[in-house]
Amino acid sequence: MSVVYCSPIVFTPGRSYHLCFSSFLPTPTPPHCVQLKTSRQCVVRKAKTYISRVAGDHNNTTVPSSLLVAEIEEAKAVLSLFLRKQGLSNAVAARTINKSDLFIDHLISKLHFIYKSRYLVGRELTTLEIRNALVPYLESLLIKHGDLLVDVVENFPYPPGTLGKTGTIPTVASDGLNSKKERAIARVSQRSPEGLLPPHVLYLIDLGMDLDQIKGIARRFPAFAYYSLDNKIRPVVEFLLELGVARTDIPTILHKRPQLCGISLSDNLKPTMTYLENFGVDKSRWAKVIYRFPALLTYSRQKMKATVDYLTELGVSEENIGKILTRCPHIVSYSVEEKLRPTVEYFQSIGVDASSLIHRCPQTFGLSIEGNLKPVTEFFLVNGYSIEEVVTMVTRYGALYTFSLTGNLVPKWNYFLKMEYPRSELVKFPQYFGYSLEERIKPRHAKMREYGVSLILNQVLSVSAEDFQKVLERKVGKVSTAVAFQEKCSGDSVVSADTEKD
Repeated sequence: MSVVYCSPIVFTPGRSYHLCFSSFLPTPTPPHCVQLKTSRQCVVRKAKTYISRVAGDHNNTTVPSSLLVAEIEEAKAVLSLFLRKQGLSNAVAARTINKSDLFIDHLISKLHFIYKSRYLVGRELTTLEIRNALVPYLESLLIKHGDLLVDVVENFPYPPGTLGKTGTIPTVASDGLNSKKERAIARVSQRSPEGLLPPHVLYLIDLGMDLDQIKGIARRFPAFAYYSLDNKIRPVVEFLLELGVARTDIPTILHKRPQLCGISLSDNLKPTMTYLENFGVDKSRWAKVIYRFPALLTYSRQKMKATVDYLTELGVSEENIGKILTRCPHIVSYSVEEKLRPTVEYFQSIGVDASSLIHRCPQTFGLSIEGNLKPVTEFFLVNGYSIEEVVTMVTRYGALYTFSLTGNLVPKWNYFLKMEYPRSELVKFPQYFGYSLEERIKPRHAKMREYGVSLILNQVLSVSAEDFQKVLERKVGKVSTAVAFQEKCSGDSVVSADTEKD
């Protein structure tokens, strides 16, 4: 039985199509494909029927072309993210989307069907609304087709496995992904007869962005070029300023996550913030949270709840969950099943209290087990430390696993061997690896040797320059006093011996 794709394909203005129609009915009749150039009569008849059905669905809905372009880019962004979550690389996901114009149009038609009432009142869809409509549909296709999902996407409207057997592959004449980016860049660069840039571009420049930065955003996320100044960009910017975000930080935030401007303040952004505050996010620190990770407010509540539920399952208290979300909002981006749970299981397997570690250093749980965690563990084991000592070190210094082996641990370890400390000194003070080798460790070690004294690593590195100097002088004073005392004792012994001889 063939797959039935019920939603119509949107005919986007300005795009030329080689049309292919298939019945996909539960009959043994193979799909019939007719190209426009070779069978005009059949295509015209099919097209009239199709357009009549589209008109029936959307007879009261007129979508401006600029908005349609933005929706297409939003749909592509959702599909790209979904494919990458299934394990595709960025390059493969991009190639798939570039070959999937008919499927993208199919997604747009679903949006128009689901949100028909919104279009009737002239309301634009937010990024989150588009995502919430399309992701469940993509998940249903994944469940149904499994590993054939990419085939479904690229070859739509053909069922998987039928192309090359019963008809001609449907092709769409398209300017390609690059030209879409170029059109977005052209839109933000276009000047009026008076020589002025578009209003939303002038507004962003007034905020401190330059035209090249804005072009860069349009290149990465073309939908941004079509966002309305008064309905999308300005309200979000003003809201961020009200939260206490510095005006100078706005360009950085928009550059990190331009999709933020596609979210409705009243329907999505503010309720999401309240939702997170209920989990303990410090409302007085929203400015810092958003600056660190503006993408936080673009995630679905289901995604956030999944993270919080897992932290609760792990035994993290409500108070500490709030602190984690405030200090490291990136943790919401980590997949529970693909990242958090496997990382917890790894640390538990070597004896680390994962609940305590995720509270003290949550960013550790975003690292690769095979690429980061295991190599660091092996590094210390190979250099003579027991697994118990490694656990003690990471317990005392949670950030230990976040450092690069080649760029940090290895060079600092090599220098540590020259410092003539016992290896146990690192177990007592693993924070050693958090200090700059050239700006802190080497200069202070050299100064300590210059004074001819010996200090533990904690005294050498953890104090300020002024306090370090005082520690050295105190140590020198103690040494001098001890030497003088020893000399005095030696002198007294000599005098006593001479007296006895007399």
